[in-house]
Amino acid sequence: MPDNKVLQFPSAVRASGAGRLLIPSKLRDARKVARLSQGDLGDRVGITRQSISAYERGDKLPEPATFQKIADVLGQPVAYFTNPDGPLFGNSTTRFYRKSGPETLRRNEACAVLGDWFVQTARYIDDFVNYPAVVLPECEPANAGTYSMDEIDDIALSLRRSWGLGAGPLSNVLALLESKGIVICRYEMEGENVEAFSFWNGNRPFVFMASEKEAGVRLRYDLAHELGHLVLHRWVEQSEIEDKARLKVIEAEANRFAGAFLLPKTSFPNEIYTTRLDAFVPLKERWKVSIQAMVYRCHDLEIIDSDQALNLYKQISFRKWRKKEPLDDPRRIPLEQPRLLRRAVELILDSKRKRQDDIVNELRLSPEWIETFCNLPRGMLQTEISSEFEPTLK
Repeated sequence: MPDNKVLQFPSAVRASGAGRLLIPSKLRDARKVARLSQGDLGDRVGITRQSISAYERGDKLPEPATFQKIADVLGQPVAYFTNPDGPLFGNSTTRFYRKSGPETLRRNEACAVLGDWFVQTARYIDDFVNYPAVVLPECEPANAGTYSMDEIDDIALSLRRSWGLGAGPLSNVLALLESKGIVICRYEMEGENVEAFSFWNGNRPFVFMASEKEAGVRLRYDLAHELGHLVLHRWVEQSEIEDKARLKVIEAEANRFAGAFLLPKTSFPNEIYTTRLDAFVPLKERWKVSIQAMVYRCHDLEIIDSDQALNLYKQISFRKWRKKEPLDDPRRIPLEQPRLLRRAVELILDSKRKRQDDIVNELRLSPEWIETFCNLPRGMLQTEISSEFEPTLK
């Protein structure tokens, strides 16, 4: 949690007579996102680890030149460190990290800060544009905090019906989720073993796609998995996911939901006429779901038994399809891209409500991060505003 301790800079770094305030928690947050230890940051700035620690505790002030170096190394404007966080939609729920490697505190801390910055950006934009209304059910399991697999299938099918989707393949999962009020961004957290995470902030749902994946089908599955968390697990407490056994159940429930949402039990089984591995390739093109996920779903629905599923997985491994399947080329099944925040920013700029520098200065985040959260072209918010004046005829 951000602390309330603030440090007033000496007059040498005051602007227009007003005292600048260093908020120690902002320094810690920016360092966590940069995935630097206090020692790493000290080395890059040219000071000791102990000095960085003292700044983060609020026990010591950096010299003005040192402060500027810290801001440069961490890639944030000075105003980020001297102003409190922007408003949010409300309190955040537990965040579910879809990950593929060992959990690390450093990674989770970075994700938590990025999630907060993402929400602050979306909340700022909310002052100027109307987001789609949130259309998501509130679900709780019938028995003892755990859903049955049939219960999850029924919830996924009910959601499809309420959204008017029918029982066929979904053309664009990301656009669908945005149209139902879910705010989504995509940022590749290289080497961090995080695929995605999701959470509610107030009454607004968020999905942060953090994967380096280039296969469109895998991105779609990740989105459906996170939708499962938003629908099934809004009530789950942080303490529950700290229990490894409980977390395993929660992840299995979200996986079941993803399969049920993308491959409905009322239609998908009708298209399985053979269990030969090659027969799944045209199905992948039609449903835009990976072959491995379809095999898993067939086993869930008892179309194939465990031995048949194991045999198919062995064939997948033999053909080296574990990491790259047929049709994974984005030219065949494109990567879906977030559009909601991008269009919102374009509307704000086109309407002249704000200029690029207004957005950056008022959010007090680096333009690169704002561009990332809003899926904007790199450099769009870094365009210099011309001060030249052109006369016009009367």
